[in-house]
Amino acid sequence: MPLGVFDSGLGGLTVVRALRAALPYEEIVYLGDTARVPYGTKGPATVTRYALTCANHLVARGVKAIVIACNTVSAVAPERLRVELDLPVLGVIEPGARAAADATRVFKVGVLATAGTIASGAYPRALSACSTRIETYGQAAPLLVPLAEEGWTDGDVPRLAARRYLEPLARAGVDVIVLGCTHYPLLFAVIEEEARALLGPQVQIIDSAKAVAREVAAFLENRALLRDSSLGEGSVKLLVTDLPKSFDETASRFLGSEIGGAEQVDL
Repeated sequence: MPLGVFDSGLGGLTVVRALRAALPYEEIVYLGDTARVPYGTKGPATVTRYALTCANHLVARGVKAIVIACNTVSAVAPERLRVELDLPVLGVIEPGARAAADATRVFKVGVLATAGTIASGAYPRALSACSTRIETYGQAAPLLVPLAEEGWTDGDVPRLAARRYLEPLARAGVDVIVLGCTHYPLLFAVIEEEARALLGPQVQIIDSAKAVAREVAAFLENRALLRDSSLGEGSVKLLVTDLPKSFDETASRFLGSEIGGAEQVDL
């Protein structure tokens, strides 16, 4: 049975990339809701409704577990999905929070995320669960999603946007910044450069995709759900709700490698 992964668009492919590195034998079905991206500017009820349609589509394709590769959905809908679906559902917020809690030395953590994720308070709750000493500073960074989708990952436009969003975190004196949206790792180099210019070389940027992959691998192993390595290397099936013209280029950029075309589905 394959592992199901979904996101509001193509940003969740950064999680798929990490999952493929950690779990090379797994079959993965990825659903990107490209027709309704972004989720981060929408209300919790709408996000939950969209998430349920995505998750139910993956269930119909026979997945053994679902990874929510979207911080906005992970912030507002995981418990609803767990109630509605008869299979494991894993989110991306707690692994990133644990990685940030391990990394901070001054107990001040910044979070760059969509407006929906920031408004949910999910990261402060997750970080407080790691340590009550940690102060969390959230900063909505909505422009970074379309920049990542359009491939504007370097140059003056993303640099100026990143600096504007990072300045409040710099004033707060954080030493760790969590990329609280799966689109943002495509802008990792720009964000890191601007963060170091504002906060110094000691600042750490946390991409939670690798932490998520480690925890998914441990979960599947503990539940005896790993695919047998004797079956050979797994593949990725891509599903999208709208097929943008630049899909192949964008998907390859997110995954770090060329991959076959996507199937367009109607939810």
